[in-house]
Order: sequence, then C-alpha cells, then structure tokens
Amino acid sequence: MTIILDIKENSRVPFLMELLKGLKYVNIVKKIDDERKSQFITDLAEAFDDVKLYEQGKKKLKSAKDLLNEL
Repeated sequence: MTIILDIKENSRVPFLMELLKGLKYVNIVKKIDDERKSQFITDLAEAFDDVKLYEQGKKKLKSAKDLLNEL
C-alpha cells in the first residue's frame, strides 16, 4: 500500500521521518521538497481517486466538451 502525506508544519518533518525510518515495515520511496512537484502529485492522486469513484458509479465526471466550454 502506498500513502502520500502532506505535512503542514516543516518543523515536524525531521521527527516524523526518524519515526518512519525506525519502522521496519515502512519503506520511504521518495521525499519531495519542491512545492510545485508536491502540488502536482497531490492533484494527480486526487484525479486517480475521482476516476476510482467514477468507476464505482459514485461520481459523475464532466465530458471533454464541457471542460472545453468552460475555457
């Protein structure tokens, strides 16, 4: 299972990282400090969640035509 965390307080990051490193069952794949990249990953994860909800019939997505009309 993969979990993406967004830590709001930078002062807490060192403590959390040390805590996670101490857990043998947790593998830190990548740490992203760049705010733009971090926001992109958050948006992408949200998009995947939307697709999953759509496939389950729990969410209706806009058509490409509707998206273009908004522009």
